[in-house]
Amino acid sequence: MADESKTIENPVSGERFSFRKTAAETGGELLQLELVLRPGGRVPVDHVHTLQEERFEVLSGRARFRLGKTLQELSQGESLVVPPGIAHGLRNETDDEARVLVEFRPARDMERFFEIYCGLACDGRVDKRGVPNFLRSAVIARELQAETYLAGLPIGLQKAGMVLLAPIGRLLGYRVGDSQ
Repeated sequence: MADESKTIENPVSGERFSFRKTAAETGGELLQLELVLRPGGRVPVDHVHTLQEERFEVLSGRARFRLGKTLQELSQGESLVVPPGIAHGLRNETDDEARVLVEFRPARDMERFFEIYCGLACDGRVDKRGVPNFLRSAVIARELQAETYLAGLPIGLQKAGMVLLAPIGRLLGYRVGDSQ
C-alpha cells in the first residue's frame, strides 16, 4: 500500500507520482498525489472514471487537458475539476516539467492501480504508451473492481470484455502485480 513518502514512476509515459494523502489516511475519501510529467509526458490514454471526481491543480509548468472534445491548457495556480463520467486526458507538451496536484474522490483503489501499472512499466511489460496488454489489463480491472474505462468506447462493451477476457488472462498466468 502506498504511503505519503512513496514515489513511483512510469518511465514509458513520463509520469512520476508522489503520494501526499492516501486512502488509508483519509478513510477512503481522498487520494491526493503530486504528478510530475516530464516534457512530452502524458497520461497513457484518455479515460473516464464512473464513480470518482478528479481534481487537478497545476503547481508549476503548464499542462494540456482534454475534456471530452475540448482542449484546455492550464498554468501554475490554475485548477480543473473533472466530474464522474467525463472523458479526460492530460499531457505536457512543453520543454519543462509540469507538476500537478491530483485528487481522487473517493480514493477507491487508485493507489494500487498506479503501483501496478508503474511496476509493469518499470519491468518492460507495457506497450509504447505505457499500458499493459488487454488480457493483463482485464485481470487488473476485475480484481481492483476498477471503474476507470477507456474514452471513446461504450462502457458496457468494456465491462463485458473484461468479464470475458479476465478469466482467459488468468488461465494464461496473468496475476495482479506480477511481472509476467
